[in-house]
Amino acid sequence: MEINYDVNGLVPVVIQDWRTGDVLTLAYANAEAVAKTHETGELHLWSRSRNELWHKGATSGNTQAVKALRLDCDGDALLALVEPAGPACHTGARTCFFTGDVAEPAPFEVLPSLERTLVARQSERPEGSYTVELLDNPAFIGEKVEEEAEEVARAAREETDDRVDNEAADVLYHLLVLLRSRDRSLADATEVLRERSR
Repeated sequence: MEINYDVNGLVPVVIQDWRTGDVLTLAYANAEAVAKTHETGELHLWSRSRNELWHKGATSGNTQAVKALRLDCDGDALLALVEPAGPACHTGARTCFFTGDVAEPAPFEVLPSLERTLVARQSERPEGSYTVELLDNPAFIGEKVEEEAEEVARAAREETDDRVDNEAADVLYHLLVLLRSRDRSLADATEVLRERSR
């Protein structure tokens, strides 16, 4: 791939979570960083503040395994699709983009956010939580997925689009709880779909 570096020998790198699609941060790379990334399979960047090569996560342990490097149509920006080993931001946040207009999640953020909530419920186990009740009873969660699937099918046959949307949301919630009860995630299921589409 032919990268058009700027006058300082740098190219901006948008870093995105391979599984969730979350944009984690924006950084810069020079030719050496790109070469080290290809060589090691882990993200290397150029620190403009320290003026040195930077192996992302070398100090914190929050490395980022690179699944793909994509070049934009003009060749002057990179997209790094990564599997992060921990938070991307030096503040400890999952992504560096956690300020500004964050009250309303974007549509693609809803399911990953729900999965993070389910992981929290599984570990924190708040009393009276419906999710915890489901997680503790695999037979019950299986029955709920069947029940909700039947309801969305019935809504598709006999009810309004709004009812279909609501019942589909119930299926998605219960399916995600079922996956979490098996220590699986939506990403594991989408990986199967990805393999099937090859």
